[in-house]
Amino acid sequence: MGFFSLFILFYFHILFPLASQSNDWTHFRGSQLNGMANVEYAPISWNSDSNIVWKTVIHDRGWSSPVVYNNQVWMTTALDDGKKMFAVCVDYRTGKVIYDILLFTPDTIYNKHNINSYATPTPCIEEGFVYVHFGRYGTACVNTSNGKVIWQRKDIEFLDIQGPGSSLLLYKNLLILHCEGTDRQLILALDKSTGQTVWETQRPKEIYDKLEPIGKKAYITPIIINVNGRDQLISNGSAACIAYDPDTGKEIWRVVGGDDSTISMPFCEDGIVYFYTGFKTDEEGEKYAELLAVNPDGIGDISESHVIWRMRTPILQLLTPVIKDGMIYTIDTKSIMMCIDAKTGSIIWSKRVRGKYNSSPVYAAGNIYFSSTQGDITVIREGRSIDVKAENNLEGEIWTTPVILEGNILIRTSKYLYKIGS
Repeated sequence: MGFFSLFILFYFHILFPLASQSNDWTHFRGSQLNGMANVEYAPISWNSDSNIVWKTVIHDRGWSSPVVYNNQVWMTTALDDGKKMFAVCVDYRTGKVIYDILLFTPDTIYNKHNINSYATPTPCIEEGFVYVHFGRYGTACVNTSNGKVIWQRKDIEFLDIQGPGSSLLLYKNLLILHCEGTDRQLILALDKSTGQTVWETQRPKEIYDKLEPIGKKAYITPIIINVNGRDQLISNGSAACIAYDPDTGKEIWRVVGGDDSTISMPFCEDGIVYFYTGFKTDEEGEKYAELLAVNPDGIGDISESHVIWRMRTPILQLLTPVIKDGMIYTIDTKSIMMCIDAKTGSIIWSKRVRGKYNSSPVYAAGNIYFSSTQGDITVIREGRSIDVKAENNLEGEIWTTPVILEGNILIRTSKYLYKIGS
């Protein structure tokens, strides 16, 4: 780490995006956007016939993960052709559908990737309001007490040619959107009460103008951290990871590298930021990406001065790893489950698994939950050796991230929303 002494990490901590009760799950990957469930117990074994509290059909298609507040579970869905886009609310206790709200009926539908949906971004929720996003097709705020639409935006134009992907973030009075397409790469902060734009920042042209248009897109969800008393919005786009002042959108620092697509969001522990780069190309012409560990106590271009370690990884990392007590748990796009030492970037253990895992893992009560696109859910014990506790299966595909609350798990498949108990 050079002159970046370890003692300085004491001053760093994650800033939670908004105050939340422990029985709420307000954002993608939880109320702290870190995939950590604040529970003492969570189920580890179930199947389609056992330990199911309820299951509810969610019509049409959507990969948005559930969010929960005050016993309301919200998610989005859309017709396969994208011509109708909905927000759906389910009662957490019973599974009964409370609201099924048609929000957008676009006149023009653009292509998407065949593994994507038109309802992939995860909403965010707080007392009284839920915020939903469908990429270029629209963003809306809904009153959770009566299902009425408070405001809508349909004028944020960008070419997300493979469909929408970035989820929403609440910060103070702001709703932050990542709208990064092949033509424009925008980060917007809207007034959460009115939907009006407060600030707008574009990715730096001197970096992005060098890329082919297809390489400029990104689908990441940002996080907020606090460094020496100053909040930072951390956002890893296809060509650079950049920290912004979340109140103004002004750049604080950048780490440059990559020339195509980022999907996995950044994550943080003990004051160190970790993120995947966009594609890179080696001397033999092979494409790869990197997982980086970065000390965020810097200003300007810190690409050389503040990178602690780099680890070569396969491209197209969809899931975001979960980090706990200095160990990073993930499955890469080659279907290798692994535990990585967060201090050094070295692999502690690894194991090849069957299937594709694009849903982000969640930590709860000493275990990590990995969900595959085939509907398999593998539960492993945290630690420096691999210990598989259970292998489960549910009907349908799983592209969403589970919610773990009050000793229960919510898992959305391509067919149902399940509540799993014991």
